[in-house]
Parts: sequence; structure tokens; C-alpha cells
Amino acid sequence: MNRYLVMAMRRPDFDPAVVQPHLDFLHGLRTGGRLELSGGFSDKSGGAYLVLAENMDEALSIVHQDPAYTSGGWEITVYEWQAR
Repeated sequence: MNRYLVMAMRRPDFDPAVVQPHLDFLHGLRTGGRLELSGGFSDKSGGAYLVLAENMDEALSIVHQDPAYTSGGWEITVYEWQAR
């Protein structure tokens, strides 16, 4: 599995009601062994998480199910991260 860093930055029009479904989504990824790390930024501008996937297509498929993505209120960027 490869690591993919997901940056989730809140847009000005983001809906705070999406935060809990987003956290529930991350919990499901963690339970399924697909989430290595996650956390919000202290300034409340957004957060990041590290998803495990076979390739970028699979990572994007996973991330595109995140309520933060589907709501349209967050700017989501995915990077293949060669962390050591």
C-alpha cells in the first residue's frame, strides 16, 4: 500500500454540519485499516489525513466518498506521499 496525503481546507461557505459526517467517514477508514493519521489544524482552517491505497486512482475513489468532498465546502487535494 502507498500513502496519500489528503489536505482538506475549508472554503468560506463550508457547512459546519458536515464536520461530524466527515469525522465518521475517517473513523470508518481507520476501522478498515485505510487511515494512518488524521487531524485538524489549530487555526480551524481545515486538516489533513493519510490514507493507504494501492494507487492514486484508488486513493481518489476513497477520498471522493468523504462528506468533506461531496459537500463541496472543502478544497480537497491528494498527494502521493513518500514519507519515511
